[in-house]
Amino acid sequence: MASDYGRALGARLRAIRTQQGLSLHGVEEKSDGRWKAVVVGSYERGDRAVTVQRLAELADFYSVPVSELLPESAPGGAAEPPPRLVIDLERLGSVPAEKAGPLARYAATIQSQRGDYNGRVLSIRQDDLRTLAVIYDQSPSVLTEQLITWGVLNPEARRAVSDD
Repeated sequence: MASDYGRALGARLRAIRTQQGLSLHGVEEKSDGRWKAVVVGSYERGDRAVTVQRLAELADFYSVPVSELLPESAPGGAAEPPPRLVIDLERLGSVPAEKAGPLARYAATIQSQRGDYNGRVLSIRQDDLRTLAVIYDQSPSVLTEQLITWGVLNPEARRAVSDD
């Protein structure tokens, strides 16, 4: 039976894999069979424990720091974490510059500060969204709706936003 921490770790593994546009079979193909789809899938479901060594190897395969694969909270957290705010950088490129210019510049700054893992998506914090809302002279919820309309933010982001 999967532990809560194992499921949370699996969710992070799945999120990184999907951010990179890989299916489970895509992982197996890209790794030339080193990472079997069934094994990676069992890690993602939390059905199989992953050793620290294998986690480090998987992080290397995904070209991310090991810390990116670890759940954000310690085991036993009671509340479900808010959804991650992920900017689709590919879709951002198709939004007219007069609309998306401030967001594109902000995203580029974050990428240079953090280092960019794949160039296709960028996770932002709620504080980043509040800062962008000030730049756009809108409330965070109104800006969130605008970003969802542009297709650069997943509709799940609505659950993470408050105008406090």
